[in-house]
Parts: sequence; structure tokens; C-alpha cells
Amino acid sequence: MQPNNVIHCMSVKIGNIDLGEFPLLLAPMEDVSDPPFRFVCKQNGVDMMYTEFISSEGLIRDAAKSRQKLDIFEYERPIGIQIFGSDINTMREATEIASHVNPDLIDINYGCPVKNVACRGAGASLLQDVEKMVAMTKAVVEATPLPVTVKTRLGWDDNTKNVYEVAERLQDVGIQALSIHGRTRAQLYKGQADWRMIRDIKHNPRIRIPIFGNGDVDSVEKAAAWRMEYEVDGIMIGRASIGYPWIFREIKHFFNTGERLAGPTIIERVDVCRTHLQKSVEWKGDKTGIFEMRRHYANYFKGIPHFKEYRMRLVSLTDINDIHAVLDEISEQFEMEVA
Repeated sequence: MQPNNVIHCMSVKIGNIDLGEFPLLLAPMEDVSDPPFRFVCKQNGVDMMYTEFISSEGLIRDAAKSRQKLDIFEYERPIGIQIFGSDINTMREATEIASHVNPDLIDINYGCPVKNVACRGAGASLLQDVEKMVAMTKAVVEATPLPVTVKTRLGWDDNTKNVYEVAERLQDVGIQALSIHGRTRAQLYKGQADWRMIRDIKHNPRIRIPIFGNGDVDSVEKAAAWRMEYEVDGIMIGRASIGYPWIFREIKHFFNTGERLAGPTIIERVDVCRTHLQKSVEWKGDKTGIFEMRRHYANYFKGIPHFKEYRMRLVSLTDINDIHAVLDEISEQFEMEVA
């Protein structure tokens, strides 16, 4: 695809937030999209980010884990705080608490498919009770001066794909953007995401708010093809960015030039991994920061030959200087191989 084939569209706005033409959004992901991870994604050009989803009940109880997830930083803007819950009053109160830390918007999670969320009447479970979903959304909109957005799925299962109705009714009670994952709750993350209903919603003349597509965008080619085919206002990327924050810059480069950007070198992988580690330790302290970073090493060096031995060492170390020494070794090994 050459640059002159790229769709040129107007700037996408959520309230007063200008996201530019065809924004790329980082999906909120539990145990992934914390401030250290968001930092490296921001460095690579993501247009809008969200916190990990935060339990409304946890916020009201002042639970330490929920409170910590409210941490946002100026360099992250625009950023949304995503909340979930099953009780309308609790969601209203949680919205007020989240608004006090001054994010750019509040996002409601009506898409999480995992059992301990959906079986408690939160997340994707609300797709089974649209009346309650509408009432809850209205309560959240009325509880904050900030724009409210929603992330959801196509429906609960193949027999109840009701996102078309959901989109209209949630817009009617005041949401200002909708992100749709192209699977049902029953599918979890299996099978292929189906974006056709997302396109139908975008084509609905009643819909005036931005519609973002989510699910299975894991390459530059797919992002470009689906932008054209499904005509959404932007793309939300989740799992494909784990260990590969470069996906945002690569997609943007392709949109702007029609050319593929070379993937990151080993040196770049090491540098970003180091930055992520440093931010993790700064935010969570040495012990937790080092421990939680362990889940990311394999992703940063995916596909690199003979990395297993290095990974085994990285996940066993508890001192940051020792970890940096192993990362130095990886860089040196690569430099020797390309010399």
C-alpha cells in the first residue's frame, strides 16, 4: 500500500481530547498495562492509554492494590482510568474517587470475560442485562465532569450478539467513545476476532461517537488492511504490544509512508527492557519491581536464538545490578555475532 492509498480523515475527538487522525490505543490489560509498561508504549508513539482495570469495590474499600492502579503521570496523557463493578452505586462512588486523580477520561469495562469478574456480575456479564448496563453507565456519566467511554464485546455468546443495541443506548446516555473487542464473552480469546459488526455500528447513521476496533491486530499489514476494510475511527491494541511496544511506531510509520519500518535490533530490545525494568523498580520498589518484571523477559526477546539460558538466569536474579549485567551480556553477544 502506498501513502496515497491511506485514508485521510478528520481528527478523532473524545470530548475535548484531540487524538489526531486514526489513533492507536493501548488496551487496558490486567497485570500488564501498569505505568512502567505504559511508559515504553508512550515512547513508541501510542496515542491514548488506559490503566489496568480497577475494581470499584476495591476503590471504595481503599484497597491498596486498587489505589495503586490509580497512579497516572503527566507524560502519559491522554490517559483513561478504567473501572469495573456489578453495583450501580458502587460504580458511581468509584467514578468520583477516580475523577479526583484527574485522568483525561473514565472508561467502563463491559468486556472482561474472566470468570471471577463475569461471574460476579461485572465486566462482560453486563451484556446479559442491557437495562442494568444502561443504568450503570448513566450513573457514571452523571458522577463525573470527565468524558466517559466504554469497552465491550460483541455479546455474551453467538446467540446474543447485542452490541448494536448497546452502542446506541450507551451513546444515548452520554458515553463519548466505544471500543469493541470483536469476540463474544463465550469465545474468551479463542478463535478469530470478527470485526464485521464493528463496521456495521460505525455505519449506523445514529452513531456519532468514535468507534474503536480491538482484537487480533498483531501486525502492520493487518492494521492497514482492517483500517480500510472496517472503517473504524482507530485501533486498540492489547496482547500484540506485550514485549513489543514497537508495534505502535511501526504501524504509524507505515500509515505515514507506506513503508515497513525495520524491527527493533537486539540492542533496542535490551534498551527498552532496561527502561521497563528501571521504571518498574522506581514505581514498585526493588523487590516487587524485579519480581513483576520476570513475566516480560521472554516477550522482549521472543524469537531470539538461544535466549532460554539467559531467561532462566534473568528470572532467578533478585539484584538489579546482576540483571543489568545479564542484559549487558546479551548486547555483547549480539555485537559479536554481527561484527
